[in-house]
Amino acid sequence: MRLFSMNLSQTRARLVKAGAAFAAAALVAGCGSQYRPVVTPINPSGPPAQPNSLAVVVSSSSLTTPGIATIIDYSGDTIMATAPIGPGPTSFTLDGPGSTGYTVNSDRTVTNFPASTNLQEKNVLVTTLPTTAQSTGLFSPATGLWAVDQCSMAGNVCTSAVDVFTGSPQTFKLSIPVAATPIAVVGPATAAQRNYSLSLNNSKTPAGSVIPYTDMTCNNTPRTVTQTGEADSLEVSTYTVSARIPLGKCPVYAVQNNDSKRLFVLNRGDDTVTVINSQNNTLDECAPFVSQTGRLVICHQTLQQTLTAVNALNAIKPGSGNPPNGSAGMTAIAGPVYAEYNTTTGQLIVADYDGGTISVIDVSLDIYGNDSATFGTTFTIPVGKNPAVAPYPASVTVLNDGSRAYTANQAEGSVTIVNLSSHTVVTTLPVTGHPRTVVSTSNSLYGKVYVASPDSPYLTILRTDQDIVDTTVLVQGSILDVRVSSPNGTGSNINVTSRRPGAGQPCYLPPPVPATLAACQTLP
Repeated sequence: MRLFSMNLSQTRARLVKAGAAFAAAALVAGCGSQYRPVVTPINPSGPPAQPNSLAVVVSSSSLTTPGIATIIDYSGDTIMATAPIGPGPTSFTLDGPGSTGYTVNSDRTVTNFPASTNLQEKNVLVTTLPTTAQSTGLFSPATGLWAVDQCSMAGNVCTSAVDVFTGSPQTFKLSIPVAATPIAVVGPATAAQRNYSLSLNNSKTPAGSVIPYTDMTCNNTPRTVTQTGEADSLEVSTYTVSARIPLGKCPVYAVQNNDSKRLFVLNRGDDTVTVINSQNNTLDECAPFVSQTGRLVICHQTLQQTLTAVNALNAIKPGSGNPPNGSAGMTAIAGPVYAEYNTTTGQLIVADYDGGTISVIDVSLDIYGNDSATFGTTFTIPVGKNPAVAPYPASVTVLNDGSRAYTANQAEGSVTIVNLSSHTVVTTLPVTGHPRTVVSTSNSLYGKVYVASPDSPYLTILRTDQDIVDTTVLVQGSILDVRVSSPNGTGSNINVTSRRPGAGQPCYLPPPVPATLAACQTLP
């Protein structure tokens, strides 16, 4: 009887377990085509990728000793490579892909070197210029190399030209005659139908001299100049001048927008920006017309940066008209010397050297390539620590997302950070020396801004997530200039035109401005 009871209990236990197993199986199998929940692990996203960019610095101790190219990585602010280049480099730029650097040297040679961590002295190549050439500024798009030749002497006759270099390595091909005293060649960083030579259009020539003539009036007293400048359009396929376009007084620099539809020329002598329609190869001028969307389109061949310029040109006053061609804060003087175009916002950000300000100008286009309804709207923002003391902003850079601008205040020895949404100053940071160049790399929160002073061997590096000085990097000799291989950390370089003091560009020395070009170009 007891044995039978135990067997019955065990049997029941087995039946309960079997039933539970059958129920579990039925629960799973009985779902048929219905949704079955699946557990998927969620991996952490981690921090954003570091921008892939290098800072390339060219420095020199004197006009007779070899210059030094220095490669600095973004992530660690570390010198990755150095190499000697030509003696006494006077101009430097980086090509469109951001892979090759070029310098004009004091011995009339052009140096090219790889802008990479593999840079070695054996990779540095030198091209000899024609014996009569006085090449100064450089322009290095994705293909080819162009150099300003201010005065190529033939006897006592000074001929201004643009020298064209082709091949690999780049070698001299030919010269294109242009208007007198050219100061820059500009255009898009990618392959283009045409580029432009900017000239002061001043035909004075020092008789019997092989020294190129450069009008220092554009440096010392640019608003007393009466001669207007000229832009000569250079056809890439034929190496000829296809148009001669009038500019303002003392043109000093120009910026091409990324779609190659507009070129913006800064005229320091009359505080204006000349707008060239690159597609039509003319000034941006037209009879007002109704667009495909029914909007009245007005073209803008000149943008005024000061109230003085507005009144002198009898233009629409800021904030009025349809569309408005100006807005808040215009001053009596500006002196534009450098600018960057920001694709994200469609804005031109201009460093106004003489006015101690930056100008934020809407230069956006509509979907048909016409000037937008807000084209020309301008906000003027004072920079520097002390508004009563002129800071002389020599250059400006804009973060890739268009959120902030950073100015190199040459006389004050500082960098001002500006919020481009609110048009207000965030802060002003002291830096080493008298900065002339400021460039940036940013594709995330952790961007970097590089500040170079021609009277200092220290490159100052700022962090954009906190807007503080991150570190300084010591290079050999005083810094001629600095470029970044990629402003957005992933694409190519767009800053492909070199800058050289003189002819309206700020001197290496802080104000008061030296009286001669030789003094202007001598490192302090």
